[in-house]
Amino acid sequence: MLDFTGKTVAVSGAAIGFGRAIATRFASAGAAVFGCDILDADDDLDGNITLSKVDLLDRRAAAGWISSIEERTGRGIDVLVCNAGGVAGQAEKPLEDVADEDWDRIININLGAAFALCRAAAPAMKRQGSGAIVTITSGAALQASLTGVQAYCSAKHAVLGLTRQLAHELGPHGIRVNSVAPGFVRTNAATERQWASYGADRQREIVQNIALKRLGTADEIAKAVLFFASDLASFVNGQVLPVDGGK
Repeated sequence: MLDFTGKTVAVSGAAIGFGRAIATRFASAGAAVFGCDILDADDDLDGNITLSKVDLLDRRAAAGWISSIEERTGRGIDVLVCNAGGVAGQAEKPLEDVADEDWDRIININLGAAFALCRAAAPAMKRQGSGAIVTITSGAALQASLTGVQAYCSAKHAVLGLTRQLAHELGPHGIRVNSVAPGFVRTNAATERQWASYGADRQREIVQNIALKRLGTADEIAKAVLFFASDLASFVNGQVLPVDGGK
């Protein structure tokens, strides 16, 4: 098992879904984990996880959360996982019916939040000469999105672009930046609604288009994140890993 004893890990969107699984995996591997979310955790978290309520649409609040972790630990963050995002409760609709505020909210909750957290964490990582940043994008960063939500697909493509750019900018400082791109996983109320909306025939089609003939789990996404954050990936930088069962 990978050992993160003595490491400080920050995970955004840690109350549910991927973020919850990622935070739990890191805690089980010995890390001191700090999570943030706009939601409260739905049950007790591992004792090594400290969850703070933070609205990442407020970039000053995002930076303040990073600063609070650094102050508490007395050093820079070792691993930053930019997981917070999603469709913000929105559903597919024609382009001409998309309101400016709906577009902006999804861009900000995905791309804006990742930008704010990376910007805040980078200076201390640079000073210590090491660090790993893992963004959570999506299959929607590589092709059209199953959600049909234009802003979501655009934002995930943009987060992947940010990942690749930061890999080049921060690499000389010993900081690696990579991305995990999950396939469709049923992790929370939003993905359950999305899954139900497809109906039985479309659900079967989605599963049949996966080489492993099943949907993945949040924990399988978490394991890919731990790989990128670990010394096993010490020379892996600027890469995206689709975790989708094979397409």
